[in-house]
Amino acid sequence: MSTSPVPDELATGRPILFRNATVLSMDPAIGVLDGGDVLVRGERIEQVGRELPAPDDATVIDASGGILLPGMVDTHRHMWQTALRGFGADWTLSQYFVFYYLNWGKIFRPEDVYAGNLASAIEAIDSGVTTTLDWSHGLQTPEHGDAAVEALRAVPGRFVLGYGNLLGAPWEWANSPEFRAFVDRHFSSRDDMLGLQLAFDVTGDAAFPEKGAFEAARDLGLPVTTHAGVWGATNDDGIRLMWEHGFMTPDVTYVHACSLGEDSYQRIAASGGTASISTESEQSAGQGYPPSWQLRRHGIPASLSMDTSVWWSADLFSAMRATLSADRSREHLEAQTANETVVHNKLRAEHVVEWATMGGARALGLSDVIGSLTPGKKADVVLIKNDRSPAMFPIVHPYGHVAFQAGRADVHTVLVDGRVVKYRNELVGVDLAKAREAVTATVEFARAEIGEENWRECMAPEIPETELIPNPYTYSDYRGEGVAVRRAEA
Repeated sequence: MSTSPVPDELATGRPILFRNATVLSMDPAIGVLDGGDVLVRGERIEQVGRELPAPDDATVIDASGGILLPGMVDTHRHMWQTALRGFGADWTLSQYFVFYYLNWGKIFRPEDVYAGNLASAIEAIDSGVTTTLDWSHGLQTPEHGDAAVEALRAVPGRFVLGYGNLLGAPWEWANSPEFRAFVDRHFSSRDDMLGLQLAFDVTGDAAFPEKGAFEAARDLGLPVTTHAGVWGATNDDGIRLMWEHGFMTPDVTYVHACSLGEDSYQRIAASGGTASISTESEQSAGQGYPPSWQLRRHGIPASLSMDTSVWWSADLFSAMRATLSADRSREHLEAQTANETVVHNKLRAEHVVEWATMGGARALGLSDVIGSLTPGKKADVVLIKNDRSPAMFPIVHPYGHVAFQAGRADVHTVLVDGRVVKYRNELVGVDLAKAREAVTATVEFARAEIGEENWRECMAPEIPETELIPNPYTYSDYRGEGVAVRRAEA
């Protein structure tokens, strides 16, 4: 059996008591508890406090020296692309578009979508991301959608499928009988373990062809997630058209939201929409500068996302760290350009931890279900604890520790819906070998279809020549040139 076994002490479905943790509840009524306990019974959090009495049949997990927080929520991850992890490390955004949209996105079969989703879903829960929105724009056919759902159902995490098709017109596929049959097949009854959204972009075409896709979302009662404010791709015209046609609602998430004007941010704020920040992506690919500073100025609720493993880290520790660094870097640069000095950081570690938990839950319409360690909510719980790591002590600033010190290797225990999916730093009840086998088959297939020469060229795009700036300070001898001559003359 290749599936990782469930430890005996967790196999009976007994209550679970986390004992003596630093608890980041993300619930203002509870706050931060030093030496705190959390009791889970069934699928829900029953109690949060100190020195809670342990039920006779409880499994007690010693959380001393650890940080307990709600499961993290990623609001934008192209999970199907995980099968080509790291392939586009040196791409710009335009090279990504050329690879997937123009040339090679069409070769990915349903089984390739399955492979990427399976690996990505497992990786998410391993890093403490208990809920992920799969921005699944590789669904060329309903059969591709079936494969995406099958993979998500196979992993004990909480997911939302953002159904999209990068090769099709959203106003067409969203209204097709085949898509409606797909919805009936998988989502005739809604639950909070697997949700559905429509995932498509608004081009800014004055004819507003996306109107039909928004109408389909409205008919089906589905939220929309859309890449907005992406330099060279989506812009203020798309936001304006959505506003003028009445499709800007609290159920819309604006991914990236970087390259937008003042009016667009005001409209997002006024409509109650949320933004998903993918800082590693925005810094590297070129969608625009990560917009945390704009979201703060306009009061737009934020969440975090990692975008795609074809480029970047697939965990929210990296997202939190990058977002803090990008926001502060911009503050310092602007101040120093004006010959001023920043003496107080506006974005704090607590803010990005909130965005990674409650911010994500809010964006997905699940804030009453997950996002905080609140009695009565679903038990999506993460314990960060690693007694073998010199970076896990002391814990003096718990929010700062999560954002700047911890990483996926420090994720000790993960519960999703009260079910233990990781324990003592190892996955539980997960068939990692199956995911590895599926991904290996996809890589072999893609490499053969693309061809060896194209494969190498796509992975290592040409490096533009750098023109050196003329240097008036010439040190002719610093490499040793001419030294021997002078010595001889002496």
